[in-house]
Amino acid sequence: MRAVIPFKKSNAKSRLGTLLYEKEREDFAMAMLADVAGMLVDSDCFDVIDILSTSPIYLENTNIVLTEMGLNEALNEYLGKMSSHNLNEPVLIIMADIPLVSKKNIKDIVSSQADIVIAPGRMGGTNAVFIRNPLSFHVDYYGASFLKHLEIAKGLCIEVFDSFNLSTDIDEVSDLAEVLIHGKGHSKSYLEKIGISILANGGRVGVKRF
Repeated sequence: MRAVIPFKKSNAKSRLGTLLYEKEREDFAMAMLADVAGMLVDSDCFDVIDILSTSPIYLENTNIVLTEMGLNEALNEYLGKMSSHNLNEPVLIIMADIPLVSKKNIKDIVSSQADIVIAPGRMGGTNAVFIRNPLSFHVDYYGASFLKHLEIAKGLCIEVFDSFNLSTDIDEVSDLAEVLIHGKGHSKSYLEKIGISILANGGRVGVKRF
């Protein structure tokens, strides 16, 4: 069984630019990637953990596969290569910006007997897809990708994996509060290190910077 994480470091997480400088956003993206990859390693479910990266990086216990392609093209080429090399083993595609994912989440997904397990993100996105047979599926991210993936998987046995941890992708400044409240790993530590903390003054919880 293998896992693959698509990752972009250069100018990462641009919507956090009102609070974090570019270098901080890149470092935070690396911290989130380390949290996700760490849970994959700790789950002890995978023989191979590949990171499809648009730039050279290093992360322990993973293989870095450099690509200049966009998200869909890179992942579909990856699945296609598995098929062409008769590597018809299950594969988990998981996004790099869901730092709250737990070892239990991962074990529960890959223990499913469904052909396809889809973990939706907020606003119609897709944060993880477990594909039992790579020959049977291709990805189509952006927009309402959750609905598109349900359509692509039509005729297969599908399970929707509904999880707060997996649905919480970090894109907006307001999302950082979730990391500070629920996080336990590198991402939370990095935010605290650069002076980001919870802001709560009787209304909706947010974040502030010292």
